[in-house]
Amino acid sequence: MRHLVDTDGSTLVEVLVALLLLAVGLLGGSAMQLSSLRARHESALLSTAMQLAASMAERMRANSTQMQAIDADNPYLGLDYEAGPAGEPGGAPACLGDTGCSAAQLAQFDIAEWKQQLRQDLPGARLRICRDALAWDAAVQCLQWNCSGGSGAPVVIKLGWRGRQAKGRAAQEAAAMPKIAMQLAAGAP
Repeated sequence: MRHLVDTDGSTLVEVLVALLLLAVGLLGGSAMQLSSLRARHESALLSTAMQLAASMAERMRANSTQMQAIDADNPYLGLDYEAGPAGEPGGAPACLGDTGCSAAQLAQFDIAEWKQQLRQDLPGARLRICRDALAWDAAVQCLQWNCSGGSGAPVVIKLGWRGRQAKGRAAQEAAAMPKIAMQLAAGAP
């Protein structure tokens, strides 16, 4: 004990400073760990969204009859969906196996099944499928939900979701923007 307390108390001050530095270091390490977990979670959501968008693009390509129809008769185009917290009624035909569904029924089945996957896998998911020549808005440097339309514009699948930590109006608006925009291949109608 004699070595811990000097007559002027300098050793005790050094120990307290060392403890303070250790506490600040532990706090910084914890904050870094939390930031890493958030980034990992966002990365997992982005990966899931890319898989869902690619799956829908393949379903749309496989249903070439609907994709070659005029835009007004194509149920995929103009789809604007925002997942709510509660389930929605199905109402789509069961087009599994050899059920003999028409191209329009198959499209309705694809859309209903995809909505269910979105609700399940992405928090507060929003989807928009449309014709859009410029999905990226250079003025604000981000993707936009608005679509330019036009029969010659490529078909784009836009997908976004709300994060758990979106607080404040600006954060909610940023979280509400599309996170991905997948353009169907140039050969697709």
